[in-house]
Amino acid sequence: MFIELNCFNYRLFVYFAPMEENLKYSKHIFICTNQRPANAPRPSCGEEHGLALTVAFKKAINDYHLDIPIRAQKAGCIDLCETGPTVVVYPDGVFYGNVQLNDVQEIVDEHIVKGKPVIRLQLKFPRA
Repeated sequence: MFIELNCFNYRLFVYFAPMEENLKYSKHIFICTNQRPANAPRPSCGEEHGLALTVAFKKAINDYHLDIPIRAQKAGCIDLCETGPTVVVYPDGVFYGNVQLNDVQEIVDEHIVKGKPVIRLQLKFPRA
């Protein structure tokens, strides 16, 4: 799709591919597994079962046998340490905080399968 932009006496034509054409995965789940030293000033998602969350997300997704490409993977620091363990779902840009193992199935059922973010776990950020 081309969009015409008129800016400072210039006409620009910008091509935007539909999102489906640009995405390898329809949903991409990143689970923070960052680990810090024990005496670090900030908490560490990896110490708070980040790796166990990754395994649980992968299992929950595989159990559905979905026909759409979804990936769950461990990630480095997402920089929301005080709200961890932190999970982010793209392309939606939905961040979840304080995710526990018993939250995984709800996130997969509601957000990944039905497309409805889990409000009670969703982190909200002030607009700049």
